[in-house]
Amino acid sequence: MSAPLVDISSVSHRFGQHTVLKNVSLTIEPGSYTILLGPSGSGKTTLLSILGGFVTPSEGKVLIRGEDCTAVPPAKRPTTTVFQDYALFPHMSVGSNVGFGLRMQGVDGATRAARAREALALVGLATAFDKKPHQLSGGQRQRVALARALVVEPAVLLLDEPLGALDLKLRRQMQDELKAIQKRVGTAFIHVTHDQEEAMALADHCVVMNDGRIEDEGPPERVYARPATRFSATFMGESTLIAGTVTEAKSGKITVTTKLGSLSLPGTLPAGSTVALAVRPEHLVLGTAGGGVALGMAKVSDVVFQGSFKRMLGTSTTDPALHFIAKVPAASAVQPGDVVAVSCDAGDIILLAD
Repeated sequence: MSAPLVDISSVSHRFGQHTVLKNVSLTIEPGSYTILLGPSGSGKTTLLSILGGFVTPSEGKVLIRGEDCTAVPPAKRPTTTVFQDYALFPHMSVGSNVGFGLRMQGVDGATRAARAREALALVGLATAFDKKPHQLSGGQRQRVALARALVVEPAVLLLDEPLGALDLKLRRQMQDELKAIQKRVGTAFIHVTHDQEEAMALADHCVVMNDGRIEDEGPPERVYARPATRFSATFMGESTLIAGTVTEAKSGKITVTTKLGSLSLPGTLPAGSTVALAVRPEHLVLGTAGGGVALGMAKVSDVVFQGSFKRMLGTSTTDPALHFIAKVPAASAVQPGDVVAVSCDAGDIILLAD
């Protein structure tokens, strides 16, 4: 097996007395699109800053292409960073902005211009070479910043919430473009966001962070379908969480006792374990699922129309602390105040050890 492109080993970091990263280890493979996902204060931006050389970790090492880059300054390491505010020089043309990094490397003017034009063509802005940044839209400026980062051919491209300043429609369009560009150039992208939908749209490697640690990582499909922790289940998409205790365990099956009754599930946890059962909104059924697991009755508190579906919120009539979140068909007639049966397929219940 080939060595990883980036190897982050036991990295911790403190700002004064405040620890923002706690013994983080992570590997990044060549050509991958990695998303660092987490709430504000989870440590994802600090980790990106350490990768870019803007922050030296208090402990641990960062290897890039097998070389120790822990204390190497940004200009000397094989990374470039695209910031949320793009950081374009307003007095320079778009072409000069894109070629700036090459200029710092001592590349001659003719070569700079040619490579800047190639990079702008790559991001769909071939005609913008002579324009100034203020003549471009937000999405176009974002692409100029991307071209400027890619033109120096980094081993790793770092993106710090690059779509955060864009409106929803443009953000989704840029997600598609970012993914297409990354596949074309083959450079490893490491992208920070707190947007779960953005993570699922872009990543082939999703890293969920919380309180300075990595909670979960893997392909987004796995992290969503089978999250490793309660936090991951609630941050990477919504879930209905049902508290329970394992009361019986044998032959790869466990019985989990909850306030909704006892449920038999596949699992190997010992009797006495406290667990949470998570069910994604698209797997909750109003009514009784054929051959499924009955979860009791719910009083509907809110129904929100969201285009292709309605998002229903309800409270269990058995356990007032339990709140159901379901995606139901857009044509569903369910309304606030209704009392409905709730069920799901046993195979869709995610077992999370507390």
